This record gives sequence, C-alpha cells and structure tokens, in this order.
Amino acid sequence: MSKIVISCAITGSIHTPSMSPHLPVTGQEIARSALGAAEAGAAILHLHARDPANGRPSADPDHWAGFLPAIHAGSDAVINMTTGGSAVMTLDQRLAAPMRFRPEMCSLNMGTMNFALYPMAARIRDWKHDWEKPFLDNSDDLVFRNTPRDIAHVLEAMGEERGARFEFECYDIGHLSMLQHFIRRGAVKPPFYLQFVFGVLGGMAADPGTLTHLKRAADRMFGSDYHFSVLAAGRAQIPMATMAAAMGGHVRVGLEDNLYIAKGVLAESNAQQVRLIRAIVEGLGREVATPAEARALLGLKGKEAVAL
Repeated sequence: MSKIVISCAITGSIHTPSMSPHLPVTGQEIARSALGAAEAGAAILHLHARDPANGRPSADPDHWAGFLPAIHAGSDAVINMTTGGSAVMTLDQRLAAPMRFRPEMCSLNMGTMNFALYPMAARIRDWKHDWEKPFLDNSDDLVFRNTPRDIAHVLEAMGEERGARFEFECYDIGHLSMLQHFIRRGAVKPPFYLQFVFGVLGGMAADPGTLTHLKRAADRMFGSDYHFSVLAAGRAQIPMATMAAAMGGHVRVGLEDNLYIAKGVLAESNAQQVRLIRAIVEGLGREVATPAEARALLGLKGKEAVAL
C-alpha cells in the first residue's frame, strides 16, 4: 500500500469551550497544539480560527494571523485552511482569510445540508460563555449552505486564482456526484483528495457498510485519479479511521472531530490522538507519510507559495 497521510483537525467550529478545557482557543494555543500534532506525525493540519476572547468560531483574518505564522515557521506540515468556517457564516466571511493567506490546501464542502449540533447541549452543565448554548440549541433550524454556485466560486477563487488544492469534504454519497459534476465541467483536475465525513447529524452515520459503499462508488466515478481519507465524529473516530487505513485510505483525527482519547477520558492534546492513530496504522503495516510525501501525492504548490 502507499504511504498513509495523517491529517489533524486542530479546533474546528463545532465544539465549544465548555466541552473541554483542552480545546485550543487562543492563537498561541492553536499554534502550540498544531505544532505538537505535526511533531507527532500529522502531515496536514486542518485549521479553523476562534475569537481568543471567548472561543467563538471566527472568520476574522486577524485571528488567523494569531497562529498561522507560528505554524508556518515551526513546521513543514501542510496548512489546510477551512472554507467551511462555520455554518452560521456567510461565504464571503468563510473565504476572507483563505483568500488573504493563499494556503496550499483548503477544505471544500460538497453540498448543502442540515448541520445539527443541538443534542450536544444536553451534556453540558456549566457554560463558560453566553454564546455557546444558543449556538448549539439553534442548530435544530440550521442549514449549512454549499450550493453549486458557492462551490464554483470557491474553486475559482482559491483554486484557479490562488493555486490551492482541495480536501473535498463529502458528508453523503450525493456529494461524490457533485464532485463528479465539477470534474466534467473541467473545474477540478486530478488527483482528487476526498474526505469522507461521518457522524454529523444531517450527514452519514458512522457505519462500516456505508464506507465500503462510498469506496466502491468513488472507484466507479474517479478510477485511479483519487485518494480518500476518513474522519468520524465522536466515539467512531478511531474505529472508522482504522478501517480506512486497512482499506488503503488516509485518516484524519483531531479535537475538531472528537474531544476524547478513550471512553470518558478527554484528550489532552491533538498530538495524543495523532500518536494513537499512528501506532494503529503502523501496526497495520502502513508507513506514515511526511509532509513532503503528502505534497507530492496531492500535487500541492509548496510551502513557499503560502502568503505568510
């Protein structure tokens, strides 16, 4: 099998500070946690920003500037900036920082969907900030907009104009069809990097049969022109990643997707999750890719092209 790329999603926009004291919030915390994950073996760092004052998901480029230079200077890992941001942000807000910093890689959500986080609110007893509970509760009426027009705009602004490659985030099998549509339009060139996303209420449940179905569908649609990775929210994180590794795919872990390292035990860092999955995939006989090897595999433009 080819070498396995480990991605680590450092903080995300789903979990709130009241859920874990280890969730990185400030620029210094995000940078430190990202560098630790890279040292542990993550070749790609999937990044979001937060307001350092209260931990709220942020699209402000100045908040991004609080950690991107330190990560860029302190590691060779690939910087992968979200264009999803948060489902409550406009597309212009979501693109403000990636357009400014011109990363090697961006995530791109491949379809509009319900994005329901509200069940998590029932698990929290003590709230640190007044924005957290309404943010979660109101997600029972939240639509995460990613229309074909939105997708085309991101492909042009970040791909054609700024040279980024994409982590195509696919929450359902219809998102593969949307990617195929843009390939046929000539808007995307191989190799394609698909991130199969499991466990978000509104998307696919974390089911092994669904993963095998997606892999067969991707084989039919994209042949040998793609690579796939798997992330699963919550307790399914490690089992689904292990299955992906055994199937020849790549893996993503991180506190964006799961706050725990074992049942009832909060992960103290992103690096802890990276070390866990690294031990598992190496036990399966897979060799972990370096950042340079990940760049070659995915056809990235190189660290020196990032505007930092």
